[in-house]
Amino acid sequence: MKSNVKKYNRIAKVNHWVAALVIIGLFASGLWMVDLDYYSAWYQDAPHWHKSVGLLLSGLTMFRVMWTLLTASPIIDGTQFEKGAAKVAHALMYLLMFSIFISGYLISTSDGRGIDVFDWFTVPSLGALFEDQSDISGLLHYYFACVLIALAVIHASASLKHHFINKDDTLRKMTGVIK
Repeated sequence: MKSNVKKYNRIAKVNHWVAALVIIGLFASGLWMVDLDYYSAWYQDAPHWHKSVGLLLSGLTMFRVMWTLLTASPIIDGTQFEKGAAKVAHALMYLLMFSIFISGYLISTSDGRGIDVFDWFTVPSLGALFEDQSDISGLLHYYFACVLIALAVIHASASLKHHFINKDDTLRKMTGVIK
């Protein structure tokens, strides 16, 4: 939607910042979890929390995409290159997030068991869909997450560049503090 709004609406801002914090937390916990051994107190709990939060984030991300399509957003500041790069980066970050959700699901359900989300509900399993599903999906999950974090760092750096060098409202549109 095109509009002359000056900043993102409250729901868009909350979605953005919650997703950013959760993604960073999931990435950090994922790196930590792979080093847990069978005798660690967190061996069972950490993956349960990681999967539960990841599945809730997938729901939030689906809502976020729909919200973005249905509500007005401010125009993107910058040169034509920066505007194009921002659109490509955002699309790629969404593609990576959904790829991470799918690969995480495939890792967790290859043995035929569903995923319990905080004991609230269970996401059913489709079972093993291809040979070495857990291993292949695990590698993809890891690399997709690394690329997403790298893009997020570039995204944050570009925002800071706009704020401190260009002195435009790019960052203020997402924080809500417009001059």
